[in-house]
Amino acid sequence: MSFLRSARPSRRDLLKQSGALTALTATAPLTALMTNPSEAFAVDSSAASQSSKQVIDGDNLYTRIGVRPILNARGTFTIITGSCSLPQVKQAMTEASNYFVHLDELMPAVGAEIARLTGAEAAIVTTGCEAAIALATVACIAGTDPERTQAFPYSMSRKQVIIPKHSRNPYDFGVRMCGAEVIEVDSEEALREKLSTDTAMVYILSSPAAEKGPLSIPNICSIAKAKGVPVFVDAAAEEPLVPNIHLAHGATLVGYSGGKCMRGPQAAGLLLGQKDLVQAAWFNAAPHHNWGRAFKVGKEEIMGMLAAVREWYKRDHAAEQREWRAWLGHIEGRLQTLPSLKTEYLEPEDLSNRSPRLAIRWDAGQLGITGTELVEHLDKGSPRILVEGGTGRRPDQMQSSVVIMPYMMAAGEERIVADALYNAMTHPAHYDNPQIPQGDASNVSGEWDVAIQYIRGIGHQHFELKQDGTRLSGVQSGELYKSDLTGGMHADHIELAGDMAVPGNSIPWTFRGVVSGNSMSGTVRMGEYGSATWKADRI
Repeated sequence: MSFLRSARPSRRDLLKQSGALTALTATAPLTALMTNPSEAFAVDSSAASQSSKQVIDGDNLYTRIGVRPILNARGTFTIITGSCSLPQVKQAMTEASNYFVHLDELMPAVGAEIARLTGAEAAIVTTGCEAAIALATVACIAGTDPERTQAFPYSMSRKQVIIPKHSRNPYDFGVRMCGAEVIEVDSEEALREKLSTDTAMVYILSSPAAEKGPLSIPNICSIAKAKGVPVFVDAAAEEPLVPNIHLAHGATLVGYSGGKCMRGPQAAGLLLGQKDLVQAAWFNAAPHHNWGRAFKVGKEEIMGMLAAVREWYKRDHAAEQREWRAWLGHIEGRLQTLPSLKTEYLEPEDLSNRSPRLAIRWDAGQLGITGTELVEHLDKGSPRILVEGGTGRRPDQMQSSVVIMPYMMAAGEERIVADALYNAMTHPAHYDNPQIPQGDASNVSGEWDVAIQYIRGIGHQHFELKQDGTRLSGVQSGELYKSDLTGGMHADHIELAGDMAVPGNSIPWTFRGVVSGNSMSGTVRMGEYGSATWKADRI
């Protein structure tokens, strides 16, 4: 998807996070919340917590294949399968599966109702917001000219997409995968200069940074509109307010995820906006034999998404916010007597992931468990619980923290989370400080040729290292990109870390190994990109 980079979780944080699949099913409290919030608050949360624990830990289709479901106190991240779809969504998807329909009749009908509900000119259902980004890009480049769509991406009359620097992120892959040339700008002057007849679209990631200054969404839209260039706003995790704030600011197209706050199908999303471009996006998508044939959205997802949009405008969102805060209050109250522990409510900054969160901070020297140890303990526990963050390291960084996100929790689960936290922090396991190898530090100053054995393929890199006692610094030159390195030597054990900037993203590298003369070898971890083995020889 280092969970806590700011006061709110964002789509940017996704690829910095780890986790596994979650499989929480809809329970009676969830159904009640969506149909009658006042009844939901009357639910016996003690009984609900027992029910939820049985659902997660008991016999189910996931546990039968050896996959452990999760109590989700982290949020709507795709890597842990987004949100729990509404009962109305499940019902619509099941009912839809019983019929055959013509997709070129279904999508216009569904799109017309979604457009009416959202206040847009037109709409289609996509296979997620990333698909909406890609299809919007192709629509702006190729339109509905079948010669151009068949020649795409080898032939493009307009091949550039402008992205403000504040909007670069891992999800602009939706633009890059289309073969478009990304033009990055960091000022209004640069934007005006780069807009040309080659510009197909401007892409903006909605965020607090895009709401102010010369490169705000309204200002970009005004400048681009004068040149006849469409603007796409990526609002994946946002609430779809009416009137739509981005369309009101002049955006041409807006994309949303279906499997986040709307609690629709996880493999669905929305593309809203100008009618001819929305129609062009559908033209380039499955079932049509164009570039987007792979983005096949089924009748079940289409009708499930329609149900989610309908329910969004019926739900009592104020009641949801009150209940989430009440859950956090219960957790806070359960922990408030623990020594050194402090709590803070983190309020959402914008429409994205709009839920209060509870930051919990403490001194691991007093409680005997760091935040990273607590996260691992909860992940291995029963039921399996995933929370945000996890800071603290022995023996030098004992100030610790975790964050609780109630967005995808169910009524009663606040008791499970509170009890699990309390028990882990009052009866922690014994944790030893890491063993540091003793002896004179090997000298690794100089240049090294590095070979990395991936699951598939071998990568070749180059290290330039400087050493000051046990401290290391240097430069990692990859096959395409570079990174600064920092690390340390303890006897013959080496550790190096770097964060390699790549387009819209970064690759974290943590090399660990053993030095033997003019060679060293070990393992490297690359965050979500897994691990590999490496070997280096001094030049």
